[in-house]
Amino acid sequence: MLQSLEKYKNEGLVVLRISFGLMYMAHGLPKLLAGPERWTGLGEFVGIGLFPTFFGFMAAFAEFFGGLFLVLGLFFSPALILLILTMIGATVAHISAGDPLNSILHPLKGLFVFIALLLLGPGRPSLDAALGWRRDRAVGR
Repeated sequence: MLQSLEKYKNEGLVVLRISFGLMYMAHGLPKLLAGPERWTGLGEFVGIGLFPTFFGFMAAFAEFFGGLFLVLGLFFSPALILLILTMIGATVAHISAGDPLNSILHPLKGLFVFIALLLLGPGRPSLDAALGWRRDRAVGR
């Protein structure tokens, strides 16, 4: 029975892509809408002394729009690179702040999922594939 599920690899990638995309959209939207004061706080939390407002905005932007692009399968690799960099920054910031393990694990889980998705591709149903911008590396049917 489990072997017959292998034919659904593309669908599995889509479920992973859409579920993580929606979660990161929900996580990033309040930060994005909060405005410059919150963006500065984000940038300072990550330890960026130069232009903390800009980098805080970029983190919120990456979470929301990166999530949206994951859902759509559009600009897949660039979106994942932004999300990976954001999750590296968040993981390092939580470790540096001495936060509890649970706080560290959230961005760390995202980091590893985003690295895996970057390596696997979006799955066959994606806007990148529909537009002819990429061939799926993960699975063929």
